[in-house]
Amino acid sequence: MVVAILLSLAASFCTATSIVCQRLGAHSLTVQSQDGGETGGAGFDLMLVFRLARRPVWLLNFVFMFAGFAFQVTALRFGPLTLVQPLLALELLFVFGYLAVLQSRGEQRRGVRLREWLAAVAMSAGLILFLIAASSSRGRAHAPAALWWISGLAVFAVVAAAVAAANRAGSPARRAALLGVATGTVWGFLAAVIKELGSHLTDGPAAVLGNWSPYVLVGVGAAAMLLASHAMKAGPLAASQPGFTLLVPIVSILLGVFQFGERLRTSPAALTAEVLGLCVLAAGVWALSHSDLIDNRAEARTTPAQAEHEPRKLANRPQ
Repeated sequence: MVVAILLSLAASFCTATSIVCQRLGAHSLTVQSQDGGETGGAGFDLMLVFRLARRPVWLLNFVFMFAGFAFQVTALRFGPLTLVQPLLALELLFVFGYLAVLQSRGEQRRGVRLREWLAAVAMSAGLILFLIAASSSRGRAHAPAALWWISGLAVFAVVAAAVAAANRAGSPARRAALLGVATGTVWGFLAAVIKELGSHLTDGPAAVLGNWSPYVLVGVGAAAMLLASHAMKAGPLAASQPGFTLLVPIVSILLGVFQFGERLRTSPAALTAEVLGLCVLAAGVWALSHSDLIDNRAEARTTPAQAEHEPRKLANRPQ
């Protein structure tokens, strides 16, 4: 379990770095659109990814995305979904820490405020409380096909409803929040697919390529990337980040129990502590997401030209 925890933390850092790179790329595109250089419209834009691909800072997110994926696959071989995925919620702390460092070195310097420290402590405390109370155990390596169909259709229904609601949303923040929910739901489902894929890696390339999981991972992963790009472009990260952060562990926990037979402690005291831990975690995520270091008020002070230089700082940071 210790190995799974360390690998999960490494995956969380890489995922957070990928999110920052995506956001910087989306922000530079938005600023250029406002200056008359490019337009994408308010609707769902299938060409968005191709325009973002011309920005090095956005392309760098793939390096950290694949590194995070490798850490996550390995972590899921040593621990259950119900342990690994909640730990990935710590990506928000890494995102916040990175932006705090950038702001401390910028023209308008500011330190970390007390409410931000409290939010970070609440996130950590809530997560620790949940993991200790749940004391999750590993289930089966493979989920039955019937359960995959049920969970896949359920996830599709939730995502379709969220995207439809986002297209009707009046404010950028609400649109970003709904797309964040859709993205987080898909990422939670992808975590279960990754666990299924990881269980076949030791059987050789033929077993991996003969299984459905790598193809679903590529297809659904591309859809998740498109959703995430739209969520980040639609409005402030403060609106979309709670969906990114909270839906992944929630969906993963449900799928871990439903599909893979992983078990959480279900005594009244344990359930109370688990719910309390998730509530404290959610409160910390909400509070930290609304820090001006994370939403557009801080990001607006980063120009597209500055954003293009951030990958060098990211790549040189020790992990």
